[in-house]
Amino acid sequence: MGTDSGRTGSGLRARRTVLLVNPNSNSRTTAMMAGLAEESLAPLGFGVVGLTAAKGPAMIIDPESLAASAAHVRTAVLDYLAGPDGGTVAAVIVSAIGDPGREALALELTGQDIAVFGIGQGSIHQASKGGRRFGMATSTPLLADSLAALVGSHGKSENFSGVRLTASEPLVLAADPERQYRELAAAVGDSTTLDGAEAVIIAGGPLSETARRLARTTSAEIIQPIPGACALLLEQLGVPADSVH
Repeated sequence: MGTDSGRTGSGLRARRTVLLVNPNSNSRTTAMMAGLAEESLAPLGFGVVGLTAAKGPAMIIDPESLAASAAHVRTAVLDYLAGPDGGTVAAVIVSAIGDPGREALALELTGQDIAVFGIGQGSIHQASKGGRRFGMATSTPLLADSLAALVGSHGKSENFSGVRLTASEPLVLAADPERQYRELAAAVGDSTTLDGAEAVIIAGGPLSETARRLARTTSAEIIQPIPGACALLLEQLGVPADSVH
């Protein structure tokens, strides 16, 4: 799974901040995703700080913007670490489904003992547990190949049933949450019924609120990107899920 690090003891207890980095430049999306991460992490004693990319598109919808956003992720994290609260950081979550810059940043921060996770990585880890077959539902057709490559980079291609897409474009759906919900629900249905997926990742950080709604309202096993990354973070840091600090 790459360069994730786990640690326990006084060093971890002194570091209780998790940086959630939004690789796109939409601060409202950052606040939404940070809030979801806080729901998972705050009961276990972690604070969540949302960081928004200073440059780039409001929504990552193609491979070019995904690749370019890696530099913005790195800048946002390193700027925070250089500030007065940098010493409190335990981990970083890269909150775009393609995990832009995650591996390189993890290598760069190894010496500081800061673990780096991605919501794509966390989702794949959760979805493939027990060797089950899983798919993805998303609104970004131009990223379908990048998502399949991400699955392959984690050695899970044999478990992957493929990407199912919404009928409408991502920016159209971003402006219409009800339509986004209906079209993603249809994509989830195709993934389970036609592709045989036992779990379906809702593939996109900005889709996180709809992912939570789908988890409540559909019979499919929905993998939500933010909780998936948080679960992997706690697992890798050796924090028992039932502990409270």
